[in-house]
Amino acid sequence: MTARAIGRPGLGALALLAVLVVLLVRGCGGQDGGPAGVADDGEPGGDGDRVSAEVLRAVDGDTIEVLIDGREDRVRYIGVDTPETVAPGQPVECFGHQASEFNARLVEGENVNLVFDHELRDDYGRLLAYVYVGDVFVNARLVARGFARTLEIAPNTSMAARLGRLEARAGAAGRGLWGACDA
Repeated sequence: MTARAIGRPGLGALALLAVLVVLLVRGCGGQDGGPAGVADDGEPGGDGDRVSAEVLRAVDGDTIEVLIDGREDRVRYIGVDTPETVAPGQPVECFGHQASEFNARLVEGENVNLVFDHELRDDYGRLLAYVYVGDVFVNARLVARGFARTLEIAPNTSMAARLGRLEARAGAAGRGLWGACDA
């Protein structure tokens, strides 16, 4: 055997190694080498990008406060609307407390993945996201269990059909707010 076959890699192996290192570095960071899914302006990406966050608290049934790369931010769940509990000057709506408590049990203290649709923020400056705790799609769980209605606001509608099917099933079964409130 030659020395090359025993211990020294050939040029092809070195080139392959270089390509793998480049792919690994790009896959682990954003375009500028920063955290994946976070742009150089500190804003998370959009349109399908995924960002990890730590949930600091559930504000209500469809809004949470999170920590992303050391920055606190509010997240409004896309595609769902839970009964109000914290709207200034508004009474607590039917099933509002239950929705808020269910959401808190799902997400408080958890690390979540936020998946964005077409628009990153709403008119109130909140991030708009589909929220996942592990394999649990929180937006869908709220609708399926009757803690939320669907709320379709274009252009953030990539999950609208799925959420609509879950709402129809929850309504037909009288789950949650569908059995407790005047729908």
